[in-house]
Amino acid sequence: MTLDDLYATILSRKNAAPDSSWTAQLLAKGPEKCAEKFGEEAVEAIIEAVKGDRAALTSEAADVLYHLLVMLAAREVPLDDVLAELDRRQSQSGLAEKASR
Repeated sequence: MTLDDLYATILSRKNAAPDSSWTAQLLAKGPEKCAEKFGEEAVEAIIEAVKGDRAALTSEAADVLYHLLVMLAAREVPLDDVLAELDRRQSQSGLAEKASR
């Protein structure tokens, strides 16, 4: 499964009944709740990275990616826009990109 596939699945559940899936429930709670859940998962990934538990970090990283995509869907930000921004940044050094912000 690619991120594109996962994002398409998330979008397909955007108008589904909240009792039909976790994704539908989360999206029904609104963008703020989706952002909150993303933040929780990011903190959990950070904790596992610091602890050095590769398996737990792998699991938490998957949660982070999933919840990031849910948050993007909740705010109607296409994954393609994020990928295009990454492509744009790849054309310059990281130091130059940071300096331009």
